[in-house]
Amino acid sequence: MAGKPAGLPSGVRITDRLSLSLLLARFPGELIDEILSYTGRQSQGLSWLDGWCQKIRNTGRGGISLARIRLGVEVMRQLYERCVAPIATTQSRGAWYRGRRLVSLDGTTMDVADTADNEATFGRPGSGRGHSGYPQLRVVCLAETGTHVLFGAEVGACQQGERTLARKVVRHLQTGMLCLADRGFFGFALWQQAHQAGADLLWRVSFQVVLPRLKSLPDGSYLSKIYPCPQYRQRDVRGVWVRVVDYRLEGLESSQPAYRLVTTLLDEAEAPAEELASLYQERWEIEGAFDEFKTHLRGGRVVLRSKAPDLVLQELYGLLLAHFTIRSLQHEAALKADLDPDELSFVHTVRVVRRKLPRLLSIPPSAVAHRLSTNPG
Repeated sequence: MAGKPAGLPSGVRITDRLSLSLLLARFPGELIDEILSYTGRQSQGLSWLDGWCQKIRNTGRGGISLARIRLGVEVMRQLYERCVAPIATTQSRGAWYRGRRLVSLDGTTMDVADTADNEATFGRPGSGRGHSGYPQLRVVCLAETGTHVLFGAEVGACQQGERTLARKVVRHLQTGMLCLADRGFFGFALWQQAHQAGADLLWRVSFQVVLPRLKSLPDGSYLSKIYPCPQYRQRDVRGVWVRVVDYRLEGLESSQPAYRLVTTLLDEAEAPAEELASLYQERWEIEGAFDEFKTHLRGGRVVLRSKAPDLVLQELYGLLLAHFTIRSLQHEAALKADLDPDELSFVHTVRVVRRKLPRLLSIPPSAVAHRLSTNPG
């Protein structure tokens, strides 16, 4: 997409928002120094940064690979975990529902280089003809719906279930959030863990889940209870109240509701059923974020290139950090233009960053310091 993204006022471009100070603001130098010191990688970190900058001057791949090996994965993991978090403000469009920050829970897989070490660590999924062509890792995370920021990511082997990884991911939920999730995540233990983290929940469930109508509500929803196991349901022990919303999308011939949602929002006046049914479609925003991350940001590479498991994880966290940086720039531009970030082109922003990054890196350190001191924003 050439020129300004659709929706931006005349004369306003993503390029106008991009500067080295904006990039560095996402990952402050003091924090990077602290992480390097904490992980014992101070000299290795400086070596890696130097090698990265030298890459623009055609440094050989071997030098970059050796620098990455010395750096390891923990620096990138720490940087991701300490910097990447929801960024929407109260002025951000598409990020809230009745004062609650919208987030989605989901997972995806990524192919990694076909090496013995990668296969031993991440596994190789089966297929109709035996095994897939590449080993795969699985990642589960949360996405801030309005900004597409992917946070709280947990990575595991492809054989690990999404629900297993989600047990760690839901620890990143907070009071004031409303978490959306598909039916593959529903289970009493994970539901309780997610809700006890402080967030409200709106999850799709299978119609196989037993949810008796215990109290009908004026908006067509009803109250029910979920239990840790059938024996507890029979004795009505340790039951937890939920609200159930059954609905069918227009155009479907079947009279049976196509969707069943359960929520911790028990008051129909606080969250009407029709609004919740419409709101659940926002869960698909995380699929868009995965597409940005896996397809548009990686470019033409279908497989993560790293040959060793630690470097695979390092590469993955690097991509997550890059995605966060781009989405932060888009969010800032959307705020200033009073737009929903969805109205801005992710692909266009990636192209802008790729064009400008070599010029930004060529600025001498003294000029960077002067620029930051005179223009902190």
